[in-house]
Amino acid sequence: MKYLFIMLCLVCSFFSQAQQKQDPWKDSQLMDPALLASRIVQNKVKDLVIISVGPEAIVKGSVDIGPTHEPENLEKLRNYLKDIPQDKEVVIYCGCCPFVKCPNIHPAFALLMEMGFTKAKLLNLPKNIKTDWLDKDYPTND
Repeated sequence: MKYLFIMLCLVCSFFSQAQQKQDPWKDSQLMDPALLASRIVQNKVKDLVIISVGPEAIVKGSVDIGPTHEPENLEKLRNYLKDIPQDKEVVIYCGCCPFVKCPNIHPAFALLMEMGFTKAKLLNLPKNIKTDWLDKDYPTND
C-alpha cells in the first residue's frame, strides 16, 4: 500500500510538472482581476492595452480580437500588436472556461512571448469571466 501511494504521488507530480511546462506564462504574469478593475475605475489604464482573445470583449476598455484558437483571429492579434511597443503592458483574457480547458489563452500568450512583449500579462480568470469578473460587478463594456 505504501508503494502504491508513492507511485501515485510520483504520477501526480509528473502531470503537474507537465502542465506547468505547457503554460507559456509564469505566475508573476498573472494579473488579479481586482487589480485590473481598480485600475479601470481609477482611470489608470493609459499605459495599458487590454485585449479579449475569447468570444466577447467584456472588460471595460478591452479590444475584441475574437477566439484565438482560430488561425485568422490569431493573425488578427499579431497585426493588432505589431504597432504596439514591446515594453507596453498588455493584458489578455478569455474567460470562456477554466484555464485548463481554454483553447484561446495559450496561443495568444505564446504569441505575445514570441513577439517580445516584456510586460505581457494574463488576466487571472481561473473559473470563467462570469464568476471571476461579472459576478463581482467589475467594470464592463456596455
